[in-house]
Amino acid sequence: MIDKPGVDERLLAAEVADAWAVDVADLVFLPVGLDGQAWAYRVDTSDGGRWFLKLRRGEFTSAAVRLPGFLRTRGVRQVVAPVDLAGGGTAHRFGDYQLLLYPYRDGGSLWGRGLTDRQWIEYGEFLAHLHAVPPSPEIAAVLPVETYRSRAGQRLRTLGGQAATSATLGAFWHRYGDPLHRLAETVDELAASVPPAPHVICHADIHPGNLIADGDGPLHVVDWDAPIRAPRERDLMFVHSRDFGDHPIDARRAALFRQGYGPAEPEPTLLSYYRAERHLDDVAAFLAGILDPGASAESRANDTHWLTRIAETVADPGYTP
Repeated sequence: MIDKPGVDERLLAAEVADAWAVDVADLVFLPVGLDGQAWAYRVDTSDGGRWFLKLRRGEFTSAAVRLPGFLRTRGVRQVVAPVDLAGGGTAHRFGDYQLLLYPYRDGGSLWGRGLTDRQWIEYGEFLAHLHAVPPSPEIAAVLPVETYRSRAGQRLRTLGGQAATSATLGAFWHRYGDPLHRLAETVDELAASVPPAPHVICHADIHPGNLIADGDGPLHVVDWDAPIRAPRERDLMFVHSRDFGDHPIDARRAALFRQGYGPAEPEPTLLSYYRAERHLDDVAAFLAGILDPGASAESRANDTHWLTRIAETVADPGYTP
């Protein structure tokens, strides 16, 4: 979220210091991510250390809290997992929010600069390892399971009615409303036609923005907020789609990825479903952000940029998910 949360940052710093037994020297807000219910800070400590603090209104899911640490114990070294509290446990309550603290990884995300050849291979190795890890009974009990029953279409229909009469979005909806309604119908049609497929642990948001690296260094995978047991195409969609990042896959990068992941190719209908459903879900989220009366002008402009980008893609006569 690019708008700050409505919290007293002095109290937040003191809470972090007490909960994780660190001497907080500074708390720096990071305007990253598009989740309207989550915020990020960098925590600088007096000994020169850095940590990544995530706040979520309400609570993190049990899977978001427990899965990253479990994967680390299974040797998936790229996973950035939350650190334990000084008194035990992982997540900490702070008023209406819950907090998780992570190691801070330098280098920034790979959305803008893309992956190097070596990192494309590691990207494949990471997903192959992730998809091969069997969940323990405890992890299986907290991981959601794919049902192909997306709520994004209903959200779009509800928000579309508001957008049509909105001074901010009226012209947008007049231009793009019909293609977006067709997208919702396409998602329903694809959901009804997906073939059976084995379920694996999926990150579910594994685009280059959630890959952190310093130069050509090792990958660090962040943002484990919504993992799921689903067909591997749930993750592979981000690899094979050209919608995510400024340097998407091409034939050479696909060959590098296969060096790490293996030769298996994704199932086309599943890949199409996940691409279309992601477009639909993002559209609904951006509409909600723009229509939020408490959103700042900067936040609305950011949401409008991404909303228009998706709408233009979907409205193209040659669009096929």
